Amino acid sequence: MADHAIQWVRQQKALMADKPFFAYFAPGATHAPHHVPEEWSARYKGRFDRGWDAIREETFARQKELGVIPADAELTARPEQIPAWDDMDDEVKPVLARQMEVYAGFLEHTDHQVGRLIDALADLDVLEDTLIYYIIGDNGASAEGTINGTFNELLSLNGVMGIETPEFMASRIDDFGTPRAFNHYAVGWAHAMDTPYQWTKQVASHWGGTRNGTIVHWPNGFSSRDEIRSQFHHVIDVAPTVLEAAGLPEPLFVDGVAQIPYQGVSMAYAFDDAAAKDRRETQYFEMFVNRGIYHHGWTAVTRHSTPWLLGEVTPPIDQDVWELYGPDDWTQSRDLAAEMPDKLVELQRLFILEASKYQVFPLDDRRVERFNADLAGRPLLIRGNSQLLFGGMGRLSESSVVNTKNKSHAITAQVAVPDGNAHGVIVAQGGAFGGWSLYATEGRLAYCYNYFGLQRFKVYGKSELPSGDHQVRMEFAYDGGGPGLGGTATLYVDGTQVGQGRIDMTQPMMFSADETTDVGSDTATPVSDDYGPKDSHFTGRIEWVQIDLGEDAEDADHYISDEERLRIAMSVQ
Repeated sequence: MADHAIQWVRQQKALMADKPFFAYFAPGATHAPHHVPEEWSARYKGRFDRGWDAIREETFARQKELGVIPADAELTARPEQIPAWDDMDDEVKPVLARQMEVYAGFLEHTDHQVGRLIDALADLDVLEDTLIYYIIGDNGASAEGTINGTFNELLSLNGVMGIETPEFMASRIDDFGTPRAFNHYAVGWAHAMDTPYQWTKQVASHWGGTRNGTIVHWPNGFSSRDEIRSQFHHVIDVAPTVLEAAGLPEPLFVDGVAQIPYQGVSMAYAFDDAAAKDRRETQYFEMFVNRGIYHHGWTAVTRHSTPWLLGEVTPPIDQDVWELYGPDDWTQSRDLAAEMPDKLVELQRLFILEASKYQVFPLDDRRVERFNADLAGRPLLIRGNSQLLFGGMGRLSESSVVNTKNKSHAITAQVAVPDGNAHGVIVAQGGAFGGWSLYATEGRLAYCYNYFGLQRFKVYGKSELPSGDHQVRMEFAYDGGGPGLGGTATLYVDGTQVGQGRIDMTQPMMFSADETTDVGSDTATPVSDDYGPKDSHFTGRIEWVQIDLGEDAEDADHYISDEERLRIAMSVQ
């Protein structure tokens, strides 16, 4: 990404030297999964063996030394839901330390790449004129990795964390941070990375879940140097700042579509005035019903759910306990709710007004269910029980394709098989850490169901696919009786059964947050180890792929005729 950004900026300046440019450089770091070349994580070997409590104390002292928090700021207590380092199982501590070595290497590697981009601007002699916002963080460090961390974050997002025992984690310690893992660090590290605040990402009520460090650099735009600004602002204020700096009006229409007015305010007023009065006086926060309101330095907050307890029974929303913090309490360390009940009520009412204004209601505290459109009751882009895709379509998000999870379904494709051994993907969804693929290998039709990267269930055709035009099909008969159960996969060629096998278990909620559905190849990481990321392209031609669900997947002759395709097409007009 850094190479691409550098190349793009160079091209802009080479062809239009006097024209300003805008670049939004947003690497995946340090969002999970945490991956980095091993030489970078190796730099931190042993650095985190003392655990998260010691690191948190060390970080707090360094923050005060640097002046990025007030000298009188108090370090908040670790919530009782987060275990102390000394209470962790000794068997898993080396894995926990390794998680943080990987994270630290990941962060430094990313910072290095950003530095390369900055150096490129200097080489082009435009650095002094370029407004740079460097926002560091992931909405507060993420606690989605569970108490012990996770080798594959998708396990926790699907609500099946029990697989990852300390023994399981320890056996895979050398794979953390490599392409063989989809790892995320433990809750205790997330809390330490949110020093000096309470809580973590998703707990949008507290600063630990929302407040990020930001650096602004613009030598020719303001005279201040090496100073700290403490005016309250929100990420929605970045765009108005950029427009003011560029001297551009807010767009009212884009491509003929009327735009919702910006709700942010520019920060430019504070660039050269450390004492300037805040222009953002009020801001609400809400995520998974964790709620907060900021107003003139005061904050009222309530935590409703816990990020890593996906199956927890949350209290009725109207029974949530609110906390109140004053303008002089930088870290939200002294709860004033009992002392100032009238002030708390005032801010609670303000939250209701702001939340109503910005369409926060109705509040929805479901967790895992929200990943699955069927369970969440969320409409999909595709309606009905059938979807037709065509050769060459790809990078389709999981929500852009009918949901095959927890139900019987069929995948049918009309293909032209080349002379010789056919090879490559006909259609695939997901990747190496969860998904399914219908493909050809060594000339035979094959189906692979990848269960979280831990087990691959495969079914192969008994004979080679003959050359020429053929219809291939996989029918999955789901066992039923609940989510995440198994079923039987049967392969057909032109309506004739050529293979059958058992899929013992399936993923109930989601395959991936970033992998996609692809026709004719398997982009990014491969679902099956029968092919690699560089040789997944189907060697023949794909006319179409049809995905059918439930009763629509039932077909007596296991073959979709032209007449049936026409009937289906007409029924969805």
